[in-house]
Amino acid sequence: MNAYIFPGQGAQFVGMGLDLYENHSEAQELFEKANDILGFSITDIMFEGTAEDLKQTKVTQPAIFLHSVVLSKVLGASFKPDMVAGHSLGEFSALVANGTLNFEDGLKLVSQRALAMQKACELQPSTMAAVLGLEDAVVEKICAEVEGVVVPANYNCPGQLVISGEVDAVNIACEKLKEAGARRALLLPVGGAFHSPLMEPAREELAAAIEGTKFNTPACPIYQNVTTTAVSNADEIKKNLILQLTAPVKWTQSVQQMVQDGAKNFVEVGPGKVLQGLVKKINPDSETASAAV
Repeated sequence: MNAYIFPGQGAQFVGMGLDLYENHSEAQELFEKANDILGFSITDIMFEGTAEDLKQTKVTQPAIFLHSVVLSKVLGASFKPDMVAGHSLGEFSALVANGTLNFEDGLKLVSQRALAMQKACELQPSTMAAVLGLEDAVVEKICAEVEGVVVPANYNCPGQLVISGEVDAVNIACEKLKEAGARRALLLPVGGAFHSPLMEPAREELAAAIEGTKFNTPACPIYQNVTTTAVSNADEIKKNLILQLTAPVKWTQSVQQMVQDGAKNFVEVGPGKVLQGLVKKINPDSETASAAV
């Protein structure tokens, strides 16, 4: 069975999507439509901006979403997923790819999500850190013991977990995690504490937008970050998507479940190869590839 997977923030690079724009009229049309919807020329930033410009949350999220969704559309009839999943932001790309959301609604939600997250980041100094070489349970226990807000945010693969929260609490947790034997506990260059309780203001804002958007019955199930199981019910997908901003991304568990449900090939749709690497660490027997046109 073919599982198509969609990357999240961090996979962006300058020049992403330019080949699609130049070689496919359908891609050009979608990119131009995106410029209109967003009210600024995101293609200029994607194709020839600076890495700094591209790093702004309000640009990064729509840019990665666009690259993934346009690529899945250009694949045409060869795009035949039996199941889909996305890492954080990638969940929105996956929902357009499997027909739950249309392109315009997906892009509007991603743009609103990015702006809401940006706003939440500005309310309180917060950050994230990558923790390498510890069991998940040890990381969870240490986070629970630290005063202030610090929680596991991304279960990326065995031995690689990202924590998220208030700056002081994350710093204290990093010291304790190193004492407990972490190979590394490294602050990440991010604007705030994604997938933590500090994203509550953004979750509330996005919830209203999601509630007001039409969700269709998907063409194939999505394995969502929050539940890690196959979901095909539109109302349930909505509910999980709203929870996603303040809940951890359970990528390890989602991939394990997909494998258990018959996934043999994992095809990454979008910039970079980060998810293929994670899949290989979670289940070395899986075949991985990048989507190509």
